[in-house]
Amino acid sequence: MDSVEQEAGEKRVMEHLVKPLERRGLVKPASLTKAQYDEMIRDLCARLAYMSAESLDALEEHAAAQPGGKARDRMPIANDMLDWAGKIQAPVDDGSPLMRKVFAHEIGRRALDGGFAPELLAAIKKHRLWPGTYIVSQAQMSAADSVRRLEDIERRLAAGRDVSDAEAAWRARRREVIARCDGWSRGQGGAE
Repeated sequence: MDSVEQEAGEKRVMEHLVKPLERRGLVKPASLTKAQYDEMIRDLCARLAYMSAESLDALEEHAAAQPGGKARDRMPIANDMLDWAGKIQAPVDDGSPLMRKVFAHEIGRRALDGGFAPELLAAIKKHRLWPGTYIVSQAQMSAADSVRRLEDIERRLAAGRDVSDAEAAWRARRREVIARCDGWSRGQGGAE
């Protein structure tokens, strides 16, 4: 997303999410100062700029039904809205700072070398945490069948044998995710 698209997206978030919630009477969370609330809204607009107007309208409706505070008149906190937003319209997979850092780290290189980068990426997306040894080992274990499947497809292709359309499509998707993670490991935007 370039700067023009980002700016348009942030305006869309204000028009379809923030202002409608405020018009409904939802006010800043009591635990935040005015400056903190303004910063939360700026950050929320930046993070949700990828969403379509229709998805933002759905998020606004959902958020309005989940107000915060004892009187249920407070704007939901950004973390809740980001969680709901991800379920309504998943963010584009252009690599969050966390994803980029993980794959630029030794953990990411090990995942790329071991063939379990797609599973590690899925775990990072799910948990939004730096992967510890447990998450890494779970990603590695869940990748075992996929690693064997990819190796089998690659062997058959190298031998000049046919693979099904479904296998070719699965291989292409997996290789695309691996290429994106590899790009992040080298400080690039990932494969385009």
